[in-house]
Amino acid sequence: MKKVVKFGGSSLASAEQFQKVGKIILAEESRKYVVPSAPGKRFSNDIKVTDMLYECYALAETGESFTKELDRIKARYQEIIDGLGMDLSLEEEFAVIEDQFQKKAGTDYAASRGEYLNGIIMAHYLGYEFIDAATVICFMEDGTFDEEKTQEVLSAKLQESEKAVIPGFYGAKPDGSVKTFSRGGSDVTGSLVAKACHADVYENWTDVSGFMVADPRIVKNPAVIDTITYRELRELSYMGATVLHEDAIFPVRKEGIPINIRNTNAPEDRGTFIVESTSKKSEFVITGIAGKKGFTSINIEKDMMNSEIGFGRRVLTVFEENQISFEHMPSGIDTLTVLVHQPEFEEKEQKILSGIHRLCKPDHVELETDLALIAVVGRGMRSTRGTAGRIFSALAHAHVNVKMIDQGSSELNIIIGVSNDDFEEAINAIYHIFVTARI
Repeated sequence: MKKVVKFGGSSLASAEQFQKVGKIILAEESRKYVVPSAPGKRFSNDIKVTDMLYECYALAETGESFTKELDRIKARYQEIIDGLGMDLSLEEEFAVIEDQFQKKAGTDYAASRGEYLNGIIMAHYLGYEFIDAATVICFMEDGTFDEEKTQEVLSAKLQESEKAVIPGFYGAKPDGSVKTFSRGGSDVTGSLVAKACHADVYENWTDVSGFMVADPRIVKNPAVIDTITYRELRELSYMGATVLHEDAIFPVRKEGIPINIRNTNAPEDRGTFIVESTSKKSEFVITGIAGKKGFTSINIEKDMMNSEIGFGRRVLTVFEENQISFEHMPSGIDTLTVLVHQPEFEEKEQKILSGIHRLCKPDHVELETDLALIAVVGRGMRSTRGTAGRIFSALAHAHVNVKMIDQGSSELNIIIGVSNDDFEEAINAIYHIFVTARI
């Protein structure tokens, strides 16, 4: 058994958290490769180290003194080192960082130092080899991630190392300059390491005990999803559910490696397994509920629209010309609705409306704003009759008016449009009918 373990910022925010992480890693011999994030918040009003580095570098870039800000960052790491009772000095590392900041090495370099320094501490604490991600995570000259070269270099390096710490979030271009993934990119690094070493499991440790059926900020104490497929996760992530960086799925999916979301503060919890496919039936008919606010619907009406070849293409051409992507496009015989993000649409609404009139000659165009979209996702929906009926019955009982319905042919999800004001009430109603009423 070989496992790659990635720990998020909240899991490594203090010496106390480091000790928890150390116990988790050393509890199983199979946990051979560790991917740490930068220290996160220790308490609600605290500042993440990555944000401190951005702030510090911003001063350096404008030629201002950043000594005080850098000293605060040094203090954060020294607090962890002292709390762990370690004989380790980061003075040389910070001297290099100060020099690179003065030379304006770039925001990517600045942001990456949080993971880099935490990786050094973690390797020293565990007695593992430290592998600088800049030597094994490769980007092309234009900043595009080089997957092929990364797999070649990373696989070769891991074959030489039985146990190692590889910092998350960053890599390097051919000239050696540091390049980062987008925020949350340590998840991606963990996935790449898991693929390169042919891991049996990729454990992603965070501050929640897995992926939840609904947002805990909306539904009180939602149930944890035991097993979820990559497709289900993609649908929920697309609609705003965030536990894992969405790009972290692809490297391990190709290799059939499951991802296990675990809780550093409750290591006894099984968490959620994310898999390619499974014969396991989900505990509930639905796997999860997620959604986002802030959409506008453009409802286009035209008699005999269904027999007019190219009508849909002309509508979408208008949005393409204005650089606006659409979310959903349900249609009827004489109607077609395009749902878009409201803030983006508002900037160009008159250009878009005139373009629709010019290219499509509609009978009528109507706008509806302040809409929310909710995705109800679940592989169990395919084999269960009356799922849609139960959703709409629950919403009617909660006095929520449904503005739009869209279901894909895969029967994996149902998208429902409601007013922004009804968003939370709708999610609670759907959760209750499928989960609370079944427990």
